[in-house]
Amino acid sequence: MKRLTLLLISNLVLISLLSAQENIEKETQNPESISESIFNDESQDRLHFGGYGQIDFNQPLDKDFRRNGTLDVHRLVIFAGYEFNSKTKFITEIEFEHVSEVYVEQAYLNYKLFDNMSVKGGLILIPMGIINEYHEPPSFNGVERPNVDKNIVPTTWREIGLGVDGRLSSASLRYQLYLVNGFNGYDGTGNFKGSSGYRSGRQKGAESYISSPNVSAKIDYYGISGLKIGLSGYFGKSQSTLYDGLDKNDDVAIATADSSVIGISMIGLDYRYSIFGFQTRGQLIYSKSTNVDQYNMFTGQDLGESMLGYYAELGYDIFHSNSSIQNELTPFFRFEKYNTHRSVVSGMMRNDAYDVTELVFGFAFKMDRGAAFKADYRMYKGADESEFNSMINLGIGVWF
Repeated sequence: MKRLTLLLISNLVLISLLSAQENIEKETQNPESISESIFNDESQDRLHFGGYGQIDFNQPLDKDFRRNGTLDVHRLVIFAGYEFNSKTKFITEIEFEHVSEVYVEQAYLNYKLFDNMSVKGGLILIPMGIINEYHEPPSFNGVERPNVDKNIVPTTWREIGLGVDGRLSSASLRYQLYLVNGFNGYDGTGNFKGSSGYRSGRQKGAESYISSPNVSAKIDYYGISGLKIGLSGYFGKSQSTLYDGLDKNDDVAIATADSSVIGISMIGLDYRYSIFGFQTRGQLIYSKSTNVDQYNMFTGQDLGESMLGYYAELGYDIFHSNSSIQNELTPFFRFEKYNTHRSVVSGMMRNDAYDVTELVFGFAFKMDRGAAFKADYRMYKGADESEFNSMINLGIGVWF
C-alpha cells in the first residue's frame, strides 16, 4: 500500500503542476466503448455492426531454461446493434476466444425512459472498475489486461439482470444500478478457490440459474475536464444448485445448502486522467466473503476470506504536441499488486504465491484511435519468491 500511495501522490503532484498551466474546459462525453460509439446521429441505419480483436505473442524469459512462446488470436468480438425506434435499442456482442471458444458477451435491450435515464435488461456487464466495461484492446495500455481485472474483478464479468443507467447532468454524474443473478458457487463442485477467486463461478448467461439475487451499482464523476472517477459496489450471495427442490422442512438439507454458499461484498475505486498528452489511471478493488469456513470445509477448496488488488499507471503520448502527426506513441509504466489470500479464515494457511507484485514497462503505437500495436516487458513475482519472473509481450488490437 505504501508503494501505491507514493505512486498516486507523485501522479497527483504532476497533475497539479500541469493543471496550473491550462484553463480546463468542461468535460465533453466521448464514447469509450463500441456500445457507446456505434449509434451516432449521422447514421440513418437501424442495424449497426462493429467489433474488436486482440492477437498476442507472449514469450516467457528464463535464465536457466529455454521457454517456448505462445501466439494466440486471444479474442475476436463481433458487435451488432439494432434501433427499433429513437428510444429502444438492442445490443449484443458475440465473442470468439482462442479461436475455438464462443461466448455471448453482452445481449440486452435498452429503453430510454427519460432523457437522462434508461432501463436495461438482459446479459449485462457488471460495472466494476475500468476494464470490465471498457475493454476494447486499443483503449488500454499493455498487451494483456491488468491482472487485477482478471483475478479479483473478474473480467469479463457479465450476468443476466435488470436495472437502470442514467446521468445527473447538473452534478456531472453517471449512475448504474442492476439486480442480477450471482456467481455459481456450487453445482456439485465448489467453483471458488484461492488461486482465481470467483472467476470460475461466472455464469455468463449460459443456462444461468438463481437462488438469490445480487445487486451491482456504480457512480462515475466526470465534472473536471479529462478526469473520470468511479465508485463501484457489488453485494449478495453466491448461488447453489442445492436449493433447487429443497424441502423447506428439512433442517439438515437446509444446513447443507447453506454451507455451499458465501456472502460477497466487493467495492472498487478507479480514476482516469489525461492532460497535455500525459495519461494516468488506477484502481483499487477489495472483496470480502462470509461463510468461507463452511464453504471451504464443504467443498474442499481454499478460498480466501478477503481479496485486494490495485494498480497505478502513468503514460505519455510523445506525438501529442505535434499536430502534424496523427499517430500516438505512448510509453507507459504500471505498478500492480493483487492478493487473493489477503486474509484467510482461522486455521487456514495463507498461500503467499497468491500475493503477486507486477511491474510492466511498455508502449502503444496507435495508427488510428481504433488500431494499435503494443509491446511490453512484464516482471512479476509472488510473495514466496525472491526474484522476479519476466515475460515479453507483443500484440495488435483493433476496434471498429
